[in-house]
Amino acid sequence: MIYSTATVLVNPPGEIKLSRAQAWAGLVMKAQDARLFLPEGLCTRCEATEESETHFVREATIGGQDLREIITLEPNRKVTFFQATGPREGAIVNEIFEDADGTLMLRFYCYLGLRDKEPDGPEEQAEQMQFDSERGYMAALLSTLKRTRELLAEGRLHSPA
Repeated sequence: MIYSTATVLVNPPGEIKLSRAQAWAGLVMKAQDARLFLPEGLCTRCEATEESETHFVREATIGGQDLREIITLEPNRKVTFFQATGPREGAIVNEIFEDADGTLMLRFYCYLGLRDKEPDGPEEQAEQMQFDSERGYMAALLSTLKRTRELLAEGRLHSPA
């Protein structure tokens, strides 16, 4: 199994300050259309096929791999991506919270396995190393916040419906 976690400040010194609502809007936009947030060409298809107030189903092609995710929304708090089809199975969570000092934080954590691969085998170990590397999910959190600030500056950041 692959377990990874990373936490970053939502508002590090020197950056345009995001409110909890703005950070949340960025997370929801990323869940609705990953193409806005991932490097150009990495996500070539991303569409919601079912929607409700609490969740939606997203079908996407990311890194050349087709996947379906059931995405649950806990407003202003947590987005959870359940891997229904694709190379991984399990859950990926993005959570906004305040630490003991009241500082706004963004945390990623996941618990995943690779479909049709040996548990804790070489493929899962390689994936674990990628997730935990400096180009892994810590970088993904920072890039999500950076892109959220860019969308805010462009007037394209919108509150979730």
